[in-house]
Amino acid sequence: MKNIPLTLLLFIGLSTIGFAQEDLTVIQSHWVNFTDGPNALYKHQSQQALEMLEKREKAISSITSLNEWKDWQANAKDKLMKVVGPFPEKTPLNPKVTGKHKGDGYKLENIVFESQPGFYVSGTLFIPDGVKGKTPTIIYCSGHTPLAYRAPTYQHVILNLVKKGFIVFGFDPVGQGERLEYFDHETNKDLVGGPTKQHSYPGAQAFVVGSSEARHMIWDGIRVVDYLMTRKEVDPERIGITGRSGGGTQSSQIAAFDERINASAPENYITNFKRLMLTHGPQDAEQNFYHAIAEGLDHSDLMIVRAPKPNLLISTTRDMFNIEGVRETSKEVQRIYDAYGVSENFQKIEDDDGHASTKKNRERMYAFFRKHLDLPGSVVDQDIDTLSMEILQVSPTGQLVTSYNGKTTYDLNKAELQELNGSLEEKVAWAKKLSGYQKPEILSETMMVGRFQRDGYTIEKHLMKGEGDYWLPYLLMKPDQATDKAVLYLDPSGKALDAGVGGDMEALVKAGAMVLAPDLLNTGEMGNGGFRGDANFDGHSYNLWFESILIGRSIVGIDAGDANRLVAVLQEKEGAREIKGLAKGEMSSVLLHAANFNTAISSIALIDPMSSYRGIVESFKYNTSEINYTVAGALKHYDLPDLLENLSITNPLVLHENTELKKEHSLLPERGGNEKSKPFP
Repeated sequence: MKNIPLTLLLFIGLSTIGFAQEDLTVIQSHWVNFTDGPNALYKHQSQQALEMLEKREKAISSITSLNEWKDWQANAKDKLMKVVGPFPEKTPLNPKVTGKHKGDGYKLENIVFESQPGFYVSGTLFIPDGVKGKTPTIIYCSGHTPLAYRAPTYQHVILNLVKKGFIVFGFDPVGQGERLEYFDHETNKDLVGGPTKQHSYPGAQAFVVGSSEARHMIWDGIRVVDYLMTRKEVDPERIGITGRSGGGTQSSQIAAFDERINASAPENYITNFKRLMLTHGPQDAEQNFYHAIAEGLDHSDLMIVRAPKPNLLISTTRDMFNIEGVRETSKEVQRIYDAYGVSENFQKIEDDDGHASTKKNRERMYAFFRKHLDLPGSVVDQDIDTLSMEILQVSPTGQLVTSYNGKTTYDLNKAELQELNGSLEEKVAWAKKLSGYQKPEILSETMMVGRFQRDGYTIEKHLMKGEGDYWLPYLLMKPDQATDKAVLYLDPSGKALDAGVGGDMEALVKAGAMVLAPDLLNTGEMGNGGFRGDANFDGHSYNLWFESILIGRSIVGIDAGDANRLVAVLQEKEGAREIKGLAKGEMSSVLLHAANFNTAISSIALIDPMSSYRGIVESFKYNTSEINYTVAGALKHYDLPDLLENLSITNPLVLHENTELKKEHSLLPERGGNEKSKPFP
């Protein structure tokens, strides 16, 4: 970064030339009241989730009549559509049979169709020998395995159902089987790390643009039902759905949104949000609906909305989807079936095992479909010879993208981008709402824990009570000569990186300003907690971000609130009258939100900032470190350049590394060429 005259800009970009020997760590290892800072973000989000869920529990516990249950069902259906929909219009499926095979007692057809124009779905239809007339049919949804329904575990269940006389359709979820999206086109090997990441990488883009991975995947399932309706062998009145793990997720979601499914038996997924938050935490993208917990939804609602249609809840006691949550959900769902007078239409089965399929559970599932799809017969789980991958290969290359030049969810997400209309005032209002920002109402408690004297200034170590039950560590540099000027210094790498002797922060303090540098949640001493999740990219946990989406409180919004608490500390405790903000990299998103919500920040400087949320959605490969600094749903209403433009009267500085400040580096949108990003006077 080229130097800019300090007297003109106040901010300067010197390279660090050395560090003092002081220990700038604020929280000491034996301070047990503060040492769990790295887990503070997860705990703070979970606490808010638990409070929301408690309100839901009180409301649903008060239901005493069938009419009240019907009202709950109607509201739950509306909420589900709100947090997932709207779905695309139905377009021609254009199905093709790409191959056939005769098996032992059945035949199969490999099939490809378009759930949306150019968005291909691959699957296999298994048809028992001797089928006459309309036959009950089961949709099989696959869990998180690269092979999808071709995996031996899933073939075992599919072929057992076929041997028992059911037609079965197994299909590939996006990012699995022949529907990989991030993969080597020569070897067909995935490039992002397995199914959960194949879902979450584009799933993050979907959330930012105001859609979701769940929406795409549920729609695929609905279109599977549409396809089955075109088959003369399929009885449209006797359609079931099942699947385990990620297939449990899909089957429970699809069944909740498609009333044509008569009987549903999700396995190893349904628990409740309370127990999920207390144990393994939110999982990959499609398992999270936008603001689901904030809207008063829980796992049980996926089954409640189906009553009085048959549901079977399949579980294991040592599953990562907690058994206590399964039992609590079961009791809740049973109540609506009792109210309808069809108690037997809801069943629960559990076995003692981990995240696994067991013979006991499989045989109960066979019996469930035998009864509710009216196909009596044996429920014995049989030994099965599984089929080769060659037999079950649907497309010529083994991948739809390369076989048919098909679209990916990236393409669908990008197509959702729209021109953002409205005034800057309206966009800032949307930013405040969507980010979940909460204005600090009281001055936060602080605690000083140490100080060092340096040449011409001191560096103090402090803690500040944050929005929740946590304390944020920060450094406060003060010139020896008193000043009422201050800089709030935000760095995604933490407060200490630029705090060394000869560093950027020293340059600012020697120019006559106090400098306050915090570790906000998930950074520095408050980062690298125990929760990683199944969608962790290069150390950046998307699962923490998914949790924020469930509760409608973005990490950016929480951080912006804490940033403004620190501004209040500078004002009320340090006597600052002119406060400017400086943010590096991804922290620019936090500062842009904070400064738009707080006029006490007189101007800002953004060093090598995130340029926009739109850029993430437009890029097939994007910077994973930026996701936690985005706001889900933002691109329906605002983007970072709008927030910067709203601050243009304060002359914000935008500087990119290794470049001089030039107008083409501005984040500001073009508005007739009149507004420019300007340096500080």
